[in-house]
Amino acid sequence: MSTEAPIDFSSGPANSVVLSSVSKSYDDFVAVDDLSLRIQPGKIYGLLGPNGAGKTSTLRMMIGIIAPDSGSISVFGEPLRRAHMKRIGYLPEERGLYRKMKLLDHLAFLARLKGLAGREALTRARHWCERLGLGSWTGKKVEELSKGMQQKVQFIGAILHDPKLIIMDEPFSGLDPANAVALKDVLLELARDGKTILLSTHRMDQAERLCNSICLINHGRAVLEGDLNQIKAAHGSSNVQIKYDGDSGFLQEKRLVQSFNDYGNYVEVRLATGADSQELLRLASAGARLTRFELMEPSLEEIFIDAVNRPHE
Repeated sequence: MSTEAPIDFSSGPANSVVLSSVSKSYDDFVAVDDLSLRIQPGKIYGLLGPNGAGKTSTLRMMIGIIAPDSGSISVFGEPLRRAHMKRIGYLPEERGLYRKMKLLDHLAFLARLKGLAGREALTRARHWCERLGLGSWTGKKVEELSKGMQQKVQFIGAILHDPKLIIMDEPFSGLDPANAVALKDVLLELARDGKTILLSTHRMDQAERLCNSICLINHGRAVLEGDLNQIKAAHGSSNVQIKYDGDSGFLQEKRLVQSFNDYGNYVEVRLATGADSQELLRLASAGARLTRFELMEPSLEEIFIDAVNRPHE
């Protein structure tokens, strides 16, 4: 394994996770290709990318399920080793629950695997079941629970032992909006308590609201990595949200308008390269009555689509 470490974490607090030039292949398929990233402690970090981008392989290498072919992985400022697992919580994308076990017994079993004593394991399991609306289901077998309930069981199992690093692979999968909000609130609470959270999700809206930093990977390589606010600022305020009544002819002015999405009540316009928003304002107001004309940063979804649609080198 290479000892090269292009990311410096020698000064300041140790980063929770550092990947340096990590690669992983399965036969001829390259899942992760020379990937480097850094996750600071106490932050929510988003690992984003389309299906097959290499996200799950990256997460599995971070917790030692699989080993990288090359590169290095450090957690808590040290090379990854088995002893770190008791300080890491992991929620996999695939459900890995024992269907015949009762809910409370299952959670207590998972907690004991992480080193908690039996009584403490049961106490914490009961607390989190009550917190997430599973209090009346603790005596039921896992197979009797809905998919959303099972997802909450896996979520609880990942945080029950009070880990310092929490890795979540599609945590909102199968949840209705109310339960997604409940889990979101817990994640924010854990981050405020100083936990480091790595969130892998296809939900761009959730990532945009929750994450401090992101790494966007495509074909196993990082195409964007760093502070989310800085990434959005670098893409400029190239979008305009317009609410109007009247002539929509200004939307066809290709010199000013690269593309637009019409949502019925309003339209979101992406300005053409070099276009002056004030010129678009004058053109639109000449034939329509405007009640909103607002410059906006591009959404993370737009940045995501632009990045993954770039030709792969």
